[in-house]
Amino acid sequence: MSNPGDADATPVTAVRQMAEYLEAGCKPAEQFRIGTEHEKFGFREDDLAPPPYEPDPGSRAGIRPLLEAMARQGGSPILDRGNPIGLKLDGAAISLEPAGQLELSGAPVETLHATGQEMAEHFAAVRTAAAGLGMGFAPLGFHPTATREAMPWMPKGRYAIMRRYMPLVGALGLDMMTRTCTVQVNLDFASEADMRRKLRVGLACQPLATALFANSPFTEGRPNGFLSWRAQVWTDTDNARSGIPAVMFEPGFGFERYAEWLIDEVPMYFVYRDGRYIDVAGASFRHFMQGRVAELAGETATMGDFADHLTTVFTDVRLKRFLEMRGADAGTPEMMLAQSAFWVGLLYDPAALAAASALLADVRWEEALALRAAVPRLGLDAPWRGGRLMDLAREVVAIAVQGLRARARRDAAGNDESVCLAPLEAIVAGAPTQAQHWLARFEGAWAGDIRRIFAEAAV
Repeated sequence: MSNPGDADATPVTAVRQMAEYLEAGCKPAEQFRIGTEHEKFGFREDDLAPPPYEPDPGSRAGIRPLLEAMARQGGSPILDRGNPIGLKLDGAAISLEPAGQLELSGAPVETLHATGQEMAEHFAAVRTAAAGLGMGFAPLGFHPTATREAMPWMPKGRYAIMRRYMPLVGALGLDMMTRTCTVQVNLDFASEADMRRKLRVGLACQPLATALFANSPFTEGRPNGFLSWRAQVWTDTDNARSGIPAVMFEPGFGFERYAEWLIDEVPMYFVYRDGRYIDVAGASFRHFMQGRVAELAGETATMGDFADHLTTVFTDVRLKRFLEMRGADAGTPEMMLAQSAFWVGLLYDPAALAAASALLADVRWEEALALRAAVPRLGLDAPWRGGRLMDLAREVVAIAVQGLRARARRDAAGNDESVCLAPLEAIVAGAPTQAQHWLARFEGAWAGDIRRIFAEAAV
């Protein structure tokens, strides 16, 4: 989110400046932290429709009154042209996705136990605020009932620009904006080499994460033939800035190469000036630096603009001053905690990272792309080197479990963080994924009444 009060006005004239900006994220291992972000759909309890920003006549349910109610529990409003569109909390923030999906951007914490506590406190705060408004919230990967046209739009300036531009660069971009919810974890790196190693493991494993956390098998009230329709949506959403870019598999990939790719191959969306967003969607950031973007005549490209541009990259693993693992559907609190645990276990213990790197060292870009294309429909049954992706899942989850045990971060009851991976251990032992669970409920106990998912998925 752009915040003009935080913008760095230093002129940016060279790729090296941008590389140094990214490199500033390097930190020693003892300072590594875990930041979890997760989204959920609001629904009105009376008719299960998505709540608009302002309540409809005769209704209390709306995203604005929800934010106002949450602000009374603590936090400072974040405003866009006078409209509250989020809250600043102590080290964390609440924000809105385009159709009012409520997101918590968690504080950087030291352990997964702290992540679980943060989630529990957040969901309790949401329930308290929503109870008086006739609202509930359910974390699912794709909205199970609403049409694209039925989804509301939030009053955020950057979303208006994306709403105009998305249909020009993909058939499903507006669905991504309005009808998807995800969970991601943000993790640190110690050096450029450490970043590259973690990035490559992350990219190779993102299709596996998509399969393990698949939770979007319904569209507009019916099964859609996929386990993660959210992941399928991302295959046709502004592909210049999405997916698994070939550049990240180049030998010697690093901060400078990434900066070059960002300014030459990822088109801009906007520039923020004087309290407003200037629509330059499709323009080149390098051309902006060279003064060749007509809409920005007289404006100097700044490090703040570059930081904003970084937020418009939607790759499966996003590199900023940390790494964002972005390949999973939102789901139950236990599964969303397991998503963070999966990546912490793989990437934060040196022996686990070495094991995962060795296991996946020969994964080629083309192979990762093919797997990414297969998993939205097939999940863990996707083909993998003469077998199924489930074969890889068992190995990788076992590595993650060992990584968390080696970290030996214990809660008050003496449990290490590997307890957070119990849902994934069950899946690789044969339990259904979330998507498979919901499909069984739809065909069985619900007798085809998809509306029952809201009560059962509510947090």
